[in-house]
Amino acid sequence: MESPSNVLIFDTPEQLALAAAEKFVEYAHDATGDRGLFTVALAGGNTPMRVYELLATDRFSNRIAWPQVHLFFGDERCVPPDHPESNYAMAYEMMISRVAIPAKNVHRIIGEGNPTDSARLYEEQLRTFFAGLAWPRFNLVWLGMGEDGHTASLFPNRESLKEESRWVLTTKRPQLEQDRVTLTAPVFNQAAHVVFLVTGKEKAARLAEVLHGPSGPDRLPAQLVRPVDGTLEWLCDREAAAKL
Repeated sequence: MESPSNVLIFDTPEQLALAAAEKFVEYAHDATGDRGLFTVALAGGNTPMRVYELLATDRFSNRIAWPQVHLFFGDERCVPPDHPESNYAMAYEMMISRVAIPAKNVHRIIGEGNPTDSARLYEEQLRTFFAGLAWPRFNLVWLGMGEDGHTASLFPNRESLKEESRWVLTTKRPQLEQDRVTLTAPVFNQAAHVVFLVTGKEKAARLAEVLHGPSGPDRLPAQLVRPVDGTLEWLCDREAAAKL
């Protein structure tokens, strides 16, 4: 089956990461030129890690107006900000600490707090930043996809998938029952640009199911992501795209 036009396939994860970094620069340039700010929801995981590392290099960093960039997080584990499983810690080490972004422009989820309080506080922070809007509108949302079809911390067969009004929720990862805080699907769907980053042969069957299989977002939460007034792109390496 021919891949849809919004699926871009790269021979290696490194080529994918380079392309993702270029997209960040492109979308940042467009946003800061139009409205002065570039708002991004970051993803966790190994694939985004390399993108962040690249963005901190002179090749990319020198082309970005970092004082005009505001970084948010699509989800977070309920751990301290220096914990090895923290999405913030990874982004800070790979990128934030290495670029000229003001500290006030980095909006982390307070993972070390009570999960319910953390979700409430993050939603309040978002509603203040995006004041006057029914939903936040990020210029760019980066997402990954798990082997079970989850994205951010939207896991299969959870009540969080049915949320239609809240911006931020608490949830638990199945099996581990690990507390998470996550943005909701309607928030992702209001973004101007959503970019999935998917690598590895272990994702191939599920990726094909998400993109070309029957609709079943309760089982495959990544299918919930369909921007209402924005673009959706899937950046995949050759192994992840093997069954497309």
